Amino acid sequence: QEREDHCRRGNEERKQRHSSEQEHRRDRSGDRDRSGDRERHRDHSDRRKNVSERPGIRGQERDRDAQNIREQQAERELYNERRREHRQNNGGVEQNPELGQSDNKPQEKAAVNKEKPSFELSGALLEDTNTFRGVVIKYSEPPEARIPKKRWRLYPFKNDEFLPVMYIHRQSAYLLGRHRRIADIPIDHPSCSKQHAVFQYRLVEYTRADGTVGRRVKPYIIDLGSGNGTFLNNQRIEPQRYYELKEKDVLKFGFSSREYVLLHESSDKSEANTKDDDDEEEKEEESDS
Repeated sequence: QEREDHCRRGNEERKQRHSSEQEHRRDRSGDRDRSGDRERHRDHSDRRKNVSERPGIRGQERDRDAQNIREQQAERELYNERRREHRQNNGGVEQNPELGQSDNKPQEKAAVNKEKPSFELSGALLEDTNTFRGVVIKYSEPPEARIPKKRWRLYPFKNDEFLPVMYIHRQSAYLLGRHRRIADIPIDHPSCSKQHAVFQYRLVEYTRADGTVGRRVKPYIIDLGSGNGTFLNNQRIEPQRYYELKEKDVLKFGFSSREYVLLHESSDKSEANTKDDDDEEEKEEESDS
């Protein structure tokens, strides 16, 4: 039994020594690994320092950067030279040689949209060009606008009620509309536009009885694209077009019940005054010339 106890104690002592030796070996191998890592890191940092400290490498990098800059400048100069040549060949219209599109679009559009004078509509409507009392006027008078010598008048009627006479011979044009700030003849009906129509005097040519051609100031009406229209003798007229007015013509605007009858100072007289009217028109022509 003593022998067995002695053997057991010897086995336990050997196991303890073996385990302690293994732990010692692991500690030593770990120290060696850590020291190897430190040495490798030190070698790598030394190599980086050596590379960065070499004057030749820094000089090569600077030379490479300078060469790239020179190449970019050369390409830019070549591109600008091509654009200048292309612009000279196209007569001042600059285009992008890569895309083949014009860089000067407004000039090209202006050249394409250059239209000949149109005599289809006799109006001279120019939107957003005139401003009166801070309001943009949608109408511009034509070059042949004149102040008449004949004293024209508008006689307004509302149903059978006679309203005050409007004297319309002191200006070459009268703006009619709901905008009282700019309208020469206000129309307060809600169906009328703010700038509804224009009563315009124009110097136009006419043929005399002997076949000769003269010029005379005549009244015209033009609708400015109103929503509910302008009516001449109960017929709706086309917008933005001049319509000649004659004595005793009746005008209506929108759905308003008011009617405006066009007369002049000699309308109530006999037809013997026709010659006097012709004489006045001849004076207008002479004064204009």
